[in-house]
Amino acid sequence: MSDTITIIDEDKVIDVVLIAGRILLESGAETYRVEDTMTRIAANYGLDDTYSFVTSTAIIFSLNDRTNTRLVRIRERTTDLEKIALTNSLSRKISNNQLDIDEAKSELIHLHHASLQFSSITKFFAAAIACGFFLFMFGGGINDFFFAIIAGAGAFLTFDFVQRYIQIKFFSEFLSAAVVIMIASMFTKLGMAENQDIITIAGVMPLVPGILITNAIRDLMAGELIAGMSRGVEAALTAFAIGAGVAIVLLIF
Repeated sequence: MSDTITIIDEDKVIDVVLIAGRILLESGAETYRVEDTMTRIAANYGLDDTYSFVTSTAIIFSLNDRTNTRLVRIRERTTDLEKIALTNSLSRKISNNQLDIDEAKSELIHLHHASLQFSSITKFFAAAIACGFFLFMFGGGINDFFFAIIAGAGAFLTFDFVQRYIQIKFFSEFLSAAVVIMIASMFTKLGMAENQDIITIAGVMPLVPGILITNAIRDLMAGELIAGMSRGVEAALTAFAIGAGVAIVLLIF
């Protein structure tokens, strides 16, 4: 690889670096891992003196000895481990000089626009059945298994519907938790279910921000204080939304 890099190539490298970082961050990767991947890709293509700053909602990438600085705004975040794995695989190929800059950019753009999520029906059944087995983890009986599945299914449908039209995660989680407690309370009062509390806990488990909490702790341990605290606050808001949804319904009914 040449020791000098043209302005055109420089822009291409920055494009590749930012696309890779965006895929990782939008897919739920830790911020320190995003920064490390961006730095390694840039160095492999000849940009050694670079600076990257990543938070939960933005990526800033700069060449320290030049005026070329880019910012990417991150508005949507989800959990997509397959995209993270594929991006890491592409990063390793770049490190091994198996991809030139144009090939890397093309593959990353394709990956960014690819939809690798499971279908809504698959996620619906997975969430519902998982809630049924969460019931057993918390000491519930076989008689409440079916009602935990119904509660989990109701929570998933509510979250998916509200998120599609309102796109405010707090309200989606709040209403989903409210639906869970309403279903659990209804079946318990009808005498069909036995343990309202355990059905409720099992039903809200898919809403619990486990990955957010884990990433917040890992970012804090890696010294990424801003990112770690922002993820921690996001996890706390999710927990508050779940608790508030359950508590308000219990107060009303």
